[in-house]
Amino acid sequence: MKLLIVTSVSEFQKEILNIFKMAKIEAFSRSEIDGYKNPNKVIATLSWFPGEKGGNESLMFFSFAEKEKIDRLFELVSEFNEKLETNNPIRAAVVNIENFI
Repeated sequence: MKLLIVTSVSEFQKEILNIFKMAKIEAFSRSEIDGYKNPNKVIATLSWFPGEKGGNESLMFFSFAEKEKIDRLFELVSEFNEKLETNNPIRAAVVNIENFI
């Protein structure tokens, strides 16, 4: 069992849901997050009254899944990212789980 974490801009939600479906990962969670690329923007948003919205609307998905399903998801994400015309690829990471109940 491994912990899969996937992040992207919110515009790719439909595509990510399809990727999860094709990888047969049926149980997962989603959270809305702010994504940052420029550390100076992060510092500016820490003020009490920032002049502009902090980060980009982004999403984080996570799931406890088997290695085979995660491998398939990585293949699908790589295929998706190869066709992208923007500089906002879907990111994925895996964390090993030592124990779980």
